[in-house]
Amino acid sequence: MKVRTLGAFVFAVLFAAVAHADNFVATSDSAAPFSSYNTYAWTAGTTSPDPLTERRIHAAVEAQFSGKVIRLAAPDETPDIYVATHVLTREQKDFDIKTYQPGTLVIDVYDAKTKKMVWRGVATGTGSDKPSKNADKIEKALTDLFRRYPSSLN
Repeated sequence: MKVRTLGAFVFAVLFAAVAHADNFVATSDSAAPFSSYNTYAWTAGTTSPDPLTERRIHAAVEAQFSGKVIRLAAPDETPDIYVATHVLTREQKDFDIKTYQPGTLVIDVYDAKTKKMVWRGVATGTGSDKPSKNADKIEKALTDLFRRYPSSLN
């Protein structure tokens, strides 16, 4: 019985470590003229099931671009790049105690002239049932992703 209990405990600890691990990956087109991108506009993506989370993601992306001196294009202005966000989640129960939202956040950046994707950032992790924790995770994920965004200001 002790071996079974110990085995279950070890499994639970290992599962929790993997379930809460965050992973960040970014890829870019090395031929893209990142230093010439000064403006962006939003384009359709896969929205979060929660509208508040979607707004937080957009605000955090806007803050990251602002830090790189890339601004949101005016409505009558043609942007240099288009940005789409994709939020993919699936509900998962942790030993019938708590429900988590393991998810993936994808940020795609397209060159407006060529219509080709020039950068993709992907963050995976586990959400929380506490909105403040999710806001912090979104901010951290986007900060980590945008560290990998190629520009002359990095």
